[in-house]
This record gives sequence, structure tokens and C-alpha cells, in this order.
Amino acid sequence: MPQPIVRKHIFFYGRVQGVGFRYHAKYRARLLGLTGWVRNCYDGSVEMEVQGREADIRSMIGQLSQDSWIRIDRLEEKDKPLEEERDFHTRI
Repeated sequence: MPQPIVRKHIFFYGRVQGVGFRYHAKYRARLLGLTGWVRNCYDGSVEMEVQGREADIRSMIGQLSQDSWIRIDRLEEKDKPLEEERDFHTRI
């Protein structure tokens, strides 16, 4: 049985700016077939909306947390309605 598609709005806190977080998130999301966006916030956190299978979203977050430069201390996550989109990109 195929897994349903979900959309998550996530804030990442920790050492997440200036360490290639957005680049790695975009790269991994595209490899996993996820869509959405990622951007830096003024308070030093990173904001992301990501859409795809739950297992793939968890895989991407796990891969990001294993990067030697990135340190995710905590994240805040909310479910969002699905959106029509075709890619994962960086927002400014």
C-alpha cells in the first residue's frame, strides 16, 4: 500500500545557518523526490516546508542531522495542506 503524501512546516534550531544547511536540504530533497522550500530566518533558525512521503521527509531530516557541520538542537513541526508544486528550492 503506498504511503500518503504529507506536507510539513518545520523550523530548525541549532547550528543551522552558515553551514550549508539549505544547500544540503535542497540536494537531499530533490534526490528523495520531495517538493517545497527552505530559507534562513532572522533569528538564526531555518524554516522549511516540505512535501512528500513521511518516510522520505524523516530520511532527509536524519541525513541533515548526520552532517558534520550541521547541529539540529530542536525542531518545531506542523502539518500543512498539500500544495501543487514540482520542485524543492531555496527562498531568500
